[in-house]
Amino acid sequence: MKYFKKIEGERIYLSPMNVEDAEKYIEWLTDKRVSDGLGSTKKLLSVEAEREWITGCLKNGNYQFAIVRKEDDTLLGNCGFNGTNFIEGGTEIGLFIGDEENRSKGYGAEVIELLLDYGFNYLNLHNICLHVYSFNERAMACYKKVGFKECGRRHEAYRANGKWYDIIEMEILEEEYRCRKW
Repeated sequence: MKYFKKIEGERIYLSPMNVEDAEKYIEWLTDKRVSDGLGSTKKLLSVEAEREWITGCLKNGNYQFAIVRKEDDTLLGNCGFNGTNFIEGGTEIGLFIGDEENRSKGYGAEVIELLLDYGFNYLNLHNICLHVYSFNERAMACYKKVGFKECGRRHEAYRANGKWYDIIEMEILEEEYRCRKW
C-alpha cells in the first residue's frame, strides 16, 4: 500500500508522505495557482530536491502529511505543522490542495479539522496559527469556518504578479477549539 491512514477523517485521511509522489508535488508546486498562495512562486524547484525534502521530513519526524481521498486513495495535496515548539505549545499549519477540481469541495476544512484535533489532542499544543495572503479569499473563508481568527496583518508585505498584498496572521487557541459551537 502506498499510503497509511495515520489520521482519518470522513472523506480523507492524512498519511506520511511518500517519496514516489515527488513528481506530483513538483507538478502542483510549479502551478502558479498553487504556488502564489503558498508564497513559493519565486522558488526554483526540482524533483530531486523535493525527494530530499520528503525524505528529510520522514527521517526527522516532522509532521508533514499527504492528503489522500478515502474512496479511491487519490493524492489530493499536502499539509502539516511547521516550526512546532513543544515547550511553548505552538505551531503553524499549512496545506494545499493540488488540482483545481478538488478545491471548494470541503477537503481543506476537513484537513484543518484533522490537524487541529491532532495538534490539540495528541501533540498537546495550545496555539495553532497560520498565515494567508489577502488575495486568497477562498482560503480565508475556510480558516474562519473552522474557528481561526485574524490576529495580525502585515500590510503590503507580499508581492505577486506585480501587485502588493497583505499577509494575514490567523490563530486558534486550544480553549477556542474546544468551545466552538457547530
